[in-house]
Amino acid sequence: MSNDLFATRRHFIGAVTAALATAGFGLSSAKVSSSMTKSTEVLPSEGIVPSFDGAIGWLKSAPLTAAGLRGKVILVQFWTYTCINWLRTLPYVRAWAEKYKNQGLVVIGVHTPEFSFEHNVDNVQQAMKDMRVAYPVAIDNDYAIWNAFANHYWPALYFVDSMGGIRHHYYGEGAYEESERVIQRLLNEAGANGIGPELVTADARRAEVAADWDDLESSESYLGSARSQHVASSGGALRNSSRAYAAPAQLTINQWALVGNWTFENEAVVLSDVNGRIVYQFHARDLHLVMGPVTRGTSSRFRVLIDGVPPGAARGFDVDDQGNGTVTEQRLYQLIRQPLPVAERRFEIEFLDSGVAAYAFTFS
Repeated sequence: MSNDLFATRRHFIGAVTAALATAGFGLSSAKVSSSMTKSTEVLPSEGIVPSFDGAIGWLKSAPLTAAGLRGKVILVQFWTYTCINWLRTLPYVRAWAEKYKNQGLVVIGVHTPEFSFEHNVDNVQQAMKDMRVAYPVAIDNDYAIWNAFANHYWPALYFVDSMGGIRHHYYGEGAYEESERVIQRLLNEAGANGIGPELVTADARRAEVAADWDDLESSESYLGSARSQHVASSGGALRNSSRAYAAPAQLTINQWALVGNWTFENEAVVLSDVNGRIVYQFHARDLHLVMGPVTRGTSSRFRVLIDGVPPGAARGFDVDDQGNGTVTEQRLYQLIRQPLPVAERRFEIEFLDSGVAAYAFTFS
């Protein structure tokens, strides 16, 4: 299957989680597919943990093997570092890794990239540093581990007992209490001492903060020609050729438009000249944009407006109150965090320098 199909599953995770939360099920019960069990039930067997041999490298650890980890409880999470759904699970996984590391738990992050730039190990290392990921990470650039697990989602959790058996899985966000209870049960089964019922307190920062599901009416939107939707620029998208685009005076919710000279490439829209803009009509607390310089090591200045004025108190982490920021890395940038009341707004970003690629909008 293609990476494009995998990517739609990331969008599906977020959409289903949001739909369940909106319907009143709550974040903790939002799920796509999980072997849900009550505390009094026996955790089922879901097969033997596959090999990690397909990793092209490891970060924060020498190469790990399933056989070498026998006797340990293993938590495997598939992730890719620009995925907003994964980012919102990270505070819990990070806390579990720290709390239970001396009681027999080994957390393994399997980084399976979505965008081309996420294949760059330097980018992954920088993301791990920025996001305080201290547990071992397998670099799965060839999707070998992904396929060995028959996995289809970012993020995905697999819970492995001390004998190497997969006993539970969870796809998407939420169910944090349930997941930690499974960890505690597997550690108790393995003979660990001092495993009490207390749960971790997540330290969520920036884009890691849980979504405001009640006010989330915008979903992930890809900009590249392979997956772009709801483009309102005049003339439509011209693939792999630079042309001038314009935006209509009004946009409906979740429509977006380019202004200036841009090129639609497969994964991203690339600014061909200075002073290009992207306009998006959205309804969410937070707005993020996955973007980066076309050439690593360069930068591009930008300015953000919301309803035509600087964001002020609605600024995200990566801009000041006047909306000024700089693209320096290929990553997710938090550009808007609305204070209450959250409302439908018109977002605009103007790039003052050329040589920037914009990949996807995400919302919380």
